[in-house]
Amino acid sequence: MKPRFSHIIAIISALLLAIPVPAQEAAMRLKTVVIDPGHGGKDAGCVSKDQKTYEKNIALDISKRLAQKISASYKDVEVKMTRSDDRFVELENRAVFANKAGADLFICIHVNSVDGSTSANGYSIHCLGQSKKKGNDLYSKNLDLVKRENSVIKLEKNYSTTYQGFDPDDPSSSIIFSLMQSAHLGQSLDFAADVANAMKDGPIKNNRGVSQDPFWVLWRTAMPAVLIEVGFITNPQDLAVMRSEVGRDQIAQNIFSAFRIYKARYDREDIAEIQVIPEQVRNEETTSKSEATVEKSPASNGPVYGVQILVSSKDMPASDPFFAGYTPLKLEAGKYFKYVIGTSSKLQEVKKNYPAIQKKFPDSYIVKVVDGATSPVK
Repeated sequence: MKPRFSHIIAIISALLLAIPVPAQEAAMRLKTVVIDPGHGGKDAGCVSKDQKTYEKNIALDISKRLAQKISASYKDVEVKMTRSDDRFVELENRAVFANKAGADLFICIHVNSVDGSTSANGYSIHCLGQSKKKGNDLYSKNLDLVKRENSVIKLEKNYSTTYQGFDPDDPSSSIIFSLMQSAHLGQSLDFAADVANAMKDGPIKNNRGVSQDPFWVLWRTAMPAVLIEVGFITNPQDLAVMRSEVGRDQIAQNIFSAFRIYKARYDREDIAEIQVIPEQVRNEETTSKSEATVEKSPASNGPVYGVQILVSSKDMPASDPFFAGYTPLKLEAGKYFKYVIGTSSKLQEVKKNYPAIQKKFPDSYIVKVVDGATSPVK
């Protein structure tokens, strides 16, 4: 006979009392991180109004960028992903994957949405639990979000058996999560705060805060874990950022900045030496190098406007067929190159030519270039 959900809660309560939580040793270091791109395969996640952009693709792209940044900077850290392509991974298996990997940190990347409104915007970070704050529990603002993310369970075969009677549509089922939230909650909240602080200087600036919510995938992981909703696919401004390569890279960069701080704290190193560097500051630090790499830039007498079409680690010649006959303005920004075409000192001229450029480069957007640094033009 299948065990009742209440019986499982009782069993877990007893097991928790018997599981010792080891104290962190001085030699303990963060060695493994698992990055979990939300959704995938037959599960598209949230979809933009025009049906052209899927949450699963945005989450995968940002996750890959984050993984690359961590791997490139920390040779002693093993970075694993629950999926590295467009495939469906069962919710339970994502947590099992992280547990088997012996991960020290679990990072879920998702995109938010809201029905019937385009005004909701910004990013939010979620840790396991049922918040005790008034107006911030299962029956308030995050109920729809929690139900949507947990409802992925229903796409799996025999989900009622696998999840032992858990019903993602029943708020009372989530009482089980409150039993597990203490073991790693402190570290999870620390990293969540690091992410919230780092992302405030990113392309999506509205910080919707850190909250505790009963996500199944966070409950099943035996390590500090957070779920990051990087922006709203239903908000035009957030969507424009997530559709652009530079926007997704900046989001990944900011999460990476938070990871650097968390790892330093975890490894008991000097956090004061790890600083979150906003994208604008990084651009300004490369101004001298950028000025030397600008190709055919009319920036000498003031700002230049243009259409940014690509951010890449590859130094591409102006004759590359990718540019479709346009002569690019190339700006060096750290390890990357930003390519801007259709430049002019007159913004109206750039706006006039932008529709034709956008047909060839759908993820492009208009920018202002000042002293080698770019900033989006609304």
